[in-house]
Amino acid sequence: MGDSTGRILAALQLAAEKHRDQRRKDLEASPYINHPIALASVLWAEGGVRDAAVICAALLHDTIEDTETTREELRRRFGARIARIVFEVTDDKALPKHDRKRLQVEHAPHISREAKLVKLADKICNLRDMQTSPPKTWPRSRRREYFDWSKRVVDALRGVHPRLEAIFDEAYAGRP
Repeated sequence: MGDSTGRILAALQLAAEKHRDQRRKDLEASPYINHPIALASVLWAEGGVRDAAVICAALLHDTIEDTETTREELRRRFGARIARIVFEVTDDKALPKHDRKRLQVEHAPHISREAKLVKLADKICNLRDMQTSPPKTWPRSRRREYFDWSKRVVDALRGVHPRLEAIFDEAYAGRP
């Protein structure tokens, strides 16, 4: 097993540990870990992304935002590059939701290529989930708003990976 594979498995293990008690908002309350795994899969299988740091960051992308994980902890365990990528895609939960959403659109053009790939995979997976198993309490109008906001984020980072952008556009075409 190569060093890259070992790092990816270590990131998967940490993500599983950190998200172990979390559930998605869908009707089945599916395990949250399925979401970061889906990002890594989209990047690898559909996008052909082979950069282990990007795959690790995809697996860890919500750990700072949604768990007690710190940037420093990720830096110690996975190095500065992976910690930076995760931090770039992390929302500041201290801010109101509308500010966090606005800042994602504003920051998207300025984040690194690696962070743009993670962000793009996140939006693809979220739209797909919204189509197949939406949050149980979200009416159609809220799902439509989420699709439109996701498109604004992706439009602000376009030019990073045409194939993944086309996959996003396909997911967006299924807008509720």
